[in-house]
Amino acid sequence: MSETLKVGDKAPGIEAETYGGEKIKLSDYRENKLVALYFYPKDYTGGCTKEACSIRDGMKELEKLGVQVLGVSTDSVKSHEGFKEKHSLNFPLLSDKSKDIIKSYGVVSDSGSAKRETFLIDKTGVIRYIWTKVKTTEHSEEIAEKVKELGLT
Repeated sequence: MSETLKVGDKAPGIEAETYGGEKIKLSDYRENKLVALYFYPKDYTGGCTKEACSIRDGMKELEKLGVQVLGVSTDSVKSHEGFKEKHSLNFPLLSDKSKDIIKSYGVVSDSGSAKRETFLIDKTGVIRYIWTKVKTTEHSEEIAEKVKELGLT
């Protein structure tokens, strides 16, 4: 388990599988986009569904601000595919079955799933903000407001 990350730290690199066998790396977005790397406990649960749908509904605004959202949980790719389809999600969900990513970000819950936390990572790979308390129904607005407040657009 890594020590807890803080604002100003370099974000740990990640690589994870998403739908159709595609692999996504955090470094794929470096220099082009800000990344909102959001961790959530489980597909199809109340809070996680509200959070994912909030982000889905706010994606146009986030895209205008240059933000790429990546969702991460320990659920399988197959579970993510169904969750994405059921709720028409318009951003990638990454499967962390090995728990390597949640360990490297220090977001392992007592039950072994991911804690609900979001890391805002700038174009140089530095963590600029961390949400440890997320308003699930307003999370896309929280992200957009913080990007503007920090002048990252």
